[in-house]
Amino acid sequence: MKERGCRLCALERGVWEMLEVMIENFWTIFMQGVTTTLPLALVSFSLALVIAILSALARYAKIPVLTQLIRLYVWLIRGTPLLVQLMIGFYGVSSLGYRVNPWAAAIVVFALNEGAYCSETMRGALESVPAGQLEAGYCVGMNYMQIMWHIVLPQAMRTALPSLMNSLISMVKDTSLASGITVTEMLYRSQRIAGKNYKFMAMYCLVAIVYLMFCTVLTFAQGIVEKRLGRYGVDKG
Repeated sequence: MKERGCRLCALERGVWEMLEVMIENFWTIFMQGVTTTLPLALVSFSLALVIAILSALARYAKIPVLTQLIRLYVWLIRGTPLLVQLMIGFYGVSSLGYRVNPWAAAIVVFALNEGAYCSETMRGALESVPAGQLEAGYCVGMNYMQIMWHIVLPQAMRTALPSLMNSLISMVKDTSLASGITVTEMLYRSQRIAGKNYKFMAMYCLVAIVYLMFCTVLTFAQGIVEKRLGRYGVDKG
């Protein structure tokens, strides 16, 4: 009983020490997320969305050579791990004699990776728009680009929004992989701190909590946007 009591006391002390470390470093990790992780995710996702829309529009228009190149791009990205892509984009390119900024490498790789996945989402959304919408646009005197911009793309974006928001949330979590190419985001910063205080469990739990906070806020925002779009669709219907 005495031995069991000592173990419980040691466990309790360990838990309290872990909580103290988490509280002490919370603001540091949180601000690292606000100043590095979120900007990295948002900038990368914005570029990925541009890539996805352009790729989906090209495939929707069935442009022969371009369609095949986009299919090859999507196949390569979807068939290789994101971490390997980051290593190639930073260490691989650097080994060829080019100096690569880790931030720039992370943004490019994240944008290309997410762009491939989102392009499939956008392609499906574009194809879900009834063909009669195109015919109706031509009947009122619009050209192809006007029809796509004013009629087809807005409807496709509303259909694709839930999947795109899920992709953004996934990208926020995937930014932790950028620590592998020396980008000083939350995980990298927590590892540096843990290397000094040797409280790895506490620091990793803290990073998980901050990521959970960010993703919860994004999920809440997703619900609000979807609700408003749904209401807009009903009113317009």
